[in-house]
Amino acid sequence: MRSLERHRDVGAYALGVLDEAEAFRFEDHLMECPQCAAQVTEFGPTARQMMLYRRATPRAVHPFAGPGPQLLDRLLAEVATRHRAMRRRLMFALAASVVVAVAAPALVMMAGAGKGDAQDTVRVTATDEKSGVWAQITTENETWGSHVQLEVKDGAGPRSCHLVAIGLDGSEQTVTSWSVPEHDARPNTMQGAAAWHPDEIARYELRTASGEHLVTLDAQ
Repeated sequence: MRSLERHRDVGAYALGVLDEAEAFRFEDHLMECPQCAAQVTEFGPTARQMMLYRRATPRAVHPFAGPGPQLLDRLLAEVATRHRAMRRRLMFALAASVVVAVAAPALVMMAGAGKGDAQDTVRVTATDEKSGVWAQITTENETWGSHVQLEVKDGAGPRSCHLVAIGLDGSEQTVTSWSVPEHDARPNTMQGAAAWHPDEIARYELRTASGEHLVTLDAQ
């Protein structure tokens, strides 16, 4: 296939709709085309949203089915519930501010409670002795899943690689893909996402496009 046609396969590859043979040939193309590698990474959020929509849609429902008449009622009820929750949080915050103003020990208690927010961000680092690849992953818990930042040092390029999240049930999701420049061991930073929450991910694995294992990072 000509190079121009390979460029047009970026979206199909990012969405995972290429067959195995076409995906393999496109990954060879990625090793020589930084422009396509960057576009694959940019397609990550779109692919993630489509995957989440697919997971949330029952098999019996056509993917392009129109909303039912009860949809608006459910949405309005959900908005009303969220507004009530926001009002409760506001009242709690006002009560807490009064307590802080009159009692110093309460400030210490609030500071201790606030430390739980840091648990939404998890950072793990690992180096594989065989491959020599160093990687660091920072995961942030989101309502839709996990936002993942990957930093990699890999001087064995050029090669095309991808980061895979492995769930507690053993299933896998591709988080992001990139191309390693030739003999460049400087750290590269990529952004990606997974539909799972951090506590649903057992580990991350960095692999080459041909399936070679580079490094494993335990998430639990």
